[in-house]
Amino acid sequence: MLNPAIGKLIENSENRYGLVTEIAACARKIASDAQENEEIILEKPVSIAINKIAKDRELI
Repeated sequence: MLNPAIGKLIENSENRYGLVTEIAACARKIASDAQENEEIILEKPVSIAINKIAKDRELI
């Protein structure tokens, strides 16, 4: 189960498509930054992106 719940993120978005594209773009940036800096990330980029977006929206 994802923390925060997807339901809370959807409530604070205009639509699901916009939320998914925002999460995907953020996850791609996280993955490319990690690759450029030769960092190993233990958590999946999508999970990191979801948590970052929720934190930015003050949901967690």
